[in-house]
Amino acid sequence: MRAGKLRHLVTVERATETQDSAGEPIAAWSEFSKAWAAIEPLRGREFFEAQQHYGQVTHRVEIRYLEGIAPKMRVVRGERSFDIQAVLHLEERRREIHLICTEDA
Repeated sequence: MRAGKLRHLVTVERATETQDSAGEPIAAWSEFSKAWAAIEPLRGREFFEAQQHYGQVTHRVEIRYLEGIAPKMRVVRGERSFDIQAVLHLEERRREIHLICTEDA
């Protein structure tokens, strides 16, 4: 993996559950790790659902190997968040990971 491609500092977050003052569970995101990444859009689509217009873009996020990363996590860069759909370990050599993510537009 060429280090020059990894120009975006991103935060990988995982869903956690906390409690409010009444003891009710609240879903929240907590930081799992920070990483340098390459972000590449793959395709976009638009669709109508229940009289509302939605846009969705699929991205590939490339990072160095990170133990424990899994679908259901997300990648955050600034105000944008990318939901991880699949984790691909290239060549199974523990060098790099490609994350297939979706971003709602």
